[in-house]
Amino acid sequence: MTDSPLRAAAQQTGGAARDFFTGAGLLGRGLGLVLASPRLLGLGLLPALLAGVLYTGALFALIAFVGDLAAAVTWFADGWSTVWRDLIRVVAGAALIGLSGLLGVLTFTAVTLLIGDPFYEKISGLVERRYGGVPDEVEVRLLHSLRRSLTDSLRLIGLSIAFGIPLFLAGFIPVVGQTVIPVIGAAVGGWLLALELTGVPFERRGKRLKHRREELRKRRPLALGFGVAVFLCFLIPLGAVLLMPAAVAGSTLLSRKVFGLPTSIERVASI
Repeated sequence: MTDSPLRAAAQQTGGAARDFFTGAGLLGRGLGLVLASPRLLGLGLLPALLAGVLYTGALFALIAFVGDLAAAVTWFADGWSTVWRDLIRVVAGAALIGLSGLLGVLTFTAVTLLIGDPFYEKISGLVERRYGGVPDEVEVRLLHSLRRSLTDSLRLIGLSIAFGIPLFLAGFIPVVGQTVIPVIGAAVGGWLLALELTGVPFERRGKRLKHRREELRKRRPLALGFGVAVFLCFLIPLGAVLLMPAAVAGSTLLSRKVFGLPTSIERVASI
C-alpha cells in the first residue's frame, strides 16, 4: 500500500508526458494536412506573408534607428568617457533588438490571425469537416468575427508584452538566465500561442477567450505540448510564416481533442 501514492504519481506524470508529446505531434499532423492540400497551403500563407513583410519592415526600421534609441535609453551615460558610453550603448542596442525579436515571436501569431481571420476560419472549417464537423456549430458573422479577433488579439498581445519583458530581463541573470528562464519562456510562450491559435475553433463553438483558458487548463499538458512545439518552430527564421497554416490546422485538432471529438478517420478523404 505504501507504493500506491508513488505509483499513482508515476502514472499521472507518465500521462502528462504522453499528453505533452501528443500535443506536440498535432503540429506535425497539421503540417501533413496542409501539405496534402495546396488549397489549405495557399489560404494560410498569404496573411502570414503579409504579417512577415510588416514585421521585417519594422525590424529593419529598428536596426536603422537602434543607435538613436540606444542613446535615448542610456541618457545617463552622456557624461561618461567615450569607451564606456559606447560600450553601454552597444549593449543597450543589442538588448533592444533581442527584446524586439522576442516580442515579435510572441505577437506575430496574434497579428497574423487578425489579418487573416477569414482565411484561417476557412482552413479550420475544412479540417473540422474532414473529421466529422462540429455539433451545434454557431454561425459567426464576418464583422462579429473580426471584432472578436481584434479584441482577443489585443488582449493576448498585452499579455505577451507583460510576460515577455520580465522574462527577457531575467535572461541576464547568470546561470539561471541561460538555463531555467528559456524553459519558462518556452512554456509561457507556448501557452499563449495555444490560446491564440484556438480562437477560431472555439469561436465556432460559441466560446470566447475566458472559455479557452478554462477548457485548455483541463488539458494543460496537451495544450502546452502543442504550444511549445509551435513556439520553438516559430523561432526558426521564416518558421512563423511557413508553418502558420499548419499551426492553424493543428490548433483545430487540439480543440477537437479538448472537446472529445474525433481527430481520426477510417478512410482518407480529400479536403
